[in-house]
Amino acid sequence: MQEFDPRQSATVRFAPPVLAALSGLAVVLLGWQMLQNNAASSGKVAVYSPALDAATESALEAKAFAQAQLRPGLSAPVSMMINVRPGESFEAAVRRTGVGKEEAQQAVQALGKVFDTVNIKAGLAFQAAVAKPVSAQESAKLVGLSMRVGPATAVTLSRAFDGSLHLRKMEEKVIDQTTVAAGKMGSSLFVSAQKAGATPELTAQVVKLFSHELDFSRDIQPGDRFSMVFDRKVTASGRTIAAGDLLFAEIKAKGGVNRLYRFRAPGMAEAQYFDQFGKNIRSMLLRTPLDSVRITSSFGMRNHPILGFTRMHAGIDFGAPQGTLVYAAGDGVVERADWAGGYGRWLQIKHANGIETGYGHLSRWAVKAGQKVRQGQVVAYVGSTGLSTGPHLHFETKVRGKQVNPSTFKAPSGTVLAGRELAAFKAEKARIDGLLAHQVAQNGAGAPGA
Repeated sequence: MQEFDPRQSATVRFAPPVLAALSGLAVVLLGWQMLQNNAASSGKVAVYSPALDAATESALEAKAFAQAQLRPGLSAPVSMMINVRPGESFEAAVRRTGVGKEEAQQAVQALGKVFDTVNIKAGLAFQAAVAKPVSAQESAKLVGLSMRVGPATAVTLSRAFDGSLHLRKMEEKVIDQTTVAAGKMGSSLFVSAQKAGATPELTAQVVKLFSHELDFSRDIQPGDRFSMVFDRKVTASGRTIAAGDLLFAEIKAKGGVNRLYRFRAPGMAEAQYFDQFGKNIRSMLLRTPLDSVRITSSFGMRNHPILGFTRMHAGIDFGAPQGTLVYAAGDGVVERADWAGGYGRWLQIKHANGIETGYGHLSRWAVKAGQKVRQGQVVAYVGSTGLSTGPHLHFETKVRGKQVNPSTFKAPSGTVLAGRELAAFKAEKARIDGLLAHQVAQNGAGAPGA
């Protein structure tokens, strides 16, 4: 596996014959000499879990390559990547390397000491090294096997010269870190943010948070800038294994700047997001109740694609794949969750201040009539029921019974911090701004107010 041990030293050089024979097996043979010196009798398994730093591991790797020799009677080891197939056992996957049944069983038994080899998922990958005997009558021999068994955990199984198997488990140190992802928009915010180091989940959260103010299908253009600050868990080698809370986000678009800061004041049930002045960015309604931002039909008069005549289109249609999550645009109570003629499966939510939202052509509901819902809660799934030419969401907004354009309607906004809460917010804001200023000094990424 290519990313099995990202801490490998790039400066190590090996003799060409050895490198050709063991290409791609740095991890499998890591510590070979150390294991060889402790080899037990044939068929036994020794388990090692040393706490080594990157420099020590690189030194062991170099020594192993320098001293490794081909076993008598075997050809040069061949490295291969194996992915477990649907319905396939781990032993069967090992057998596909060309080794015999007994050899595969021995390997599975050894690996079973450090991870569950029975309840495995299709797609699990491991890298194996096998050597074929000079005699064609015998099956291939397993030289080594390496795989990742957790976000920061990997194991190697290697065979010593006396035939014994040695199992080694490596745990990478994981640290908590606050990091910045910033750059320019390219083809999409999701693609650009991922290149900058943000996860798709974080980017989806940013889209949802800014959906009160921005129409991502119209307002965002290539060249617009974005910045995100978030917590993450990262290995010592710099590989992100989990993203945490989004602490800050900024999008410069339409000639203006939209930014938010995460803050939880004493007494708050949960953290919320505020602009730079301490105003809660959460308005009563989301402008887009799903992550898809592709508008296929706008509010107003149009020629109906099925009925064939012009009539009022009292909402907005968002093109999205079948089953896409649909969120409640705001806090409220479900008024209807039933069939509504041409709208197919229909959902209607009643909000405060005489506001209602409707969701049509659904494939199914996630809530039922009379149920209370929160803004951003999954309430349904995109479908193509009723008079529909394909999967999409029809979204409507009513104010005191009158249809309004969801994309232009200004819903009531949130509260403003004051007193001690505002002072605490400013302190957190200053900390985040400091991180962004450092990022600017490092690589020139956009900063708040820049």
